[in-house]
Amino acid sequence: MARHCEVCGKVASVGSNISHAHNVTKRRWEPNLQRVRVKDGSTTKRIWVCTRCIRSGKVAKA
Repeated sequence: MARHCEVCGKVASVGSNISHAHNVTKRRWEPNLQRVRVKDGSTTKRIWVCTRCIRSGKVAKA
């Protein structure tokens, strides 16, 4: 599966680049994912988390 936030499920969105001459090509907006160490009960593991989840405190960093 493509990279996604393992807390909120945020994934890449798609759209178009549009030039001044109105040439249209596909593009992707990737979420800003960081690999962080997270406490999971008594163990720690590394997961992909978006920066909004880190900033809002949805993740307890190890």
